[in-house]
Amino acid sequence: MKDNFSTQANAYSKFRPDYPDEVFQYLYSHLKKFDNAWDCGTGNGQVAVKLSEKFDSVIATDLSEKQITNAIHRPNIIYRVESAEQATFPLDHFDLITVAQAIHWFDFDVFYAIVNEVIKPNGLFAVIGYGLLKVDDTIDEIIGYLYSEILGSCWDSERRFIDENYKTIPFPFDELSVPTFVQTYHWTIEQVIGFLNTWSAVQHYQRENGENPVEKITNQLQSAWGVANTKSVHFPILMRVGKKERLIRHYRK
Repeated sequence: MKDNFSTQANAYSKFRPDYPDEVFQYLYSHLKKFDNAWDCGTGNGQVAVKLSEKFDSVIATDLSEKQITNAIHRPNIIYRVESAEQATFPLDHFDLITVAQAIHWFDFDVFYAIVNEVIKPNGLFAVIGYGLLKVDDTIDEIIGYLYSEILGSCWDSERRFIDENYKTIPFPFDELSVPTFVQTYHWTIEQVIGFLNTWSAVQHYQRENGENPVEKITNQLQSAWGVANTKSVHFPILMRVGKKERLIRHYRK
């Protein structure tokens, strides 16, 4: 698994969006027990904190020690610095396993084999993420230019899984039908720019070119933003959810 986010761990915790309560309510509606949950690739613990409100115990793991250092602490969350592919837990231990905005960095076969071992027979596995933010046509076009034209070659190849709404990742599970979710904020332009600066491709560009690519569109963004203090910013939620049964059949072939 790549570590693309240690260098901006503080900004990540400040500007990255989280997920609407409806996402978690949907997951909980398919579970009967709430003993143990594992949030893998937890980052700053956004999802782990949500899970801690429902589960007796939450294990939250991430490859980045700096991300864990910036994580939000709760009495029933245990944070561990380790990669998804090297996690070790008791067999049939978790009622729910979540991966938020991180599955595309994993070695699917290795990670899914671990999931198969540590999730309970009726447990749930959820891949969650968010797509490119939407504001309005003009601002979306400017951000799209940054995303595709300025940063195009700087994105890691794994980013395509997000562009494809996680529809093309391997998913050997008994998959459930998932409603459409959107996370909406009222952000200032400074918050939007702060979020853009957390992109991994921005970090790659800076290392390669010695300048911040977001600054190339800042004036355009400010002009398009106008005099409004805040605007509605929408993040489409990407989500795939499955039960363990099909996973067992897949790996026992």
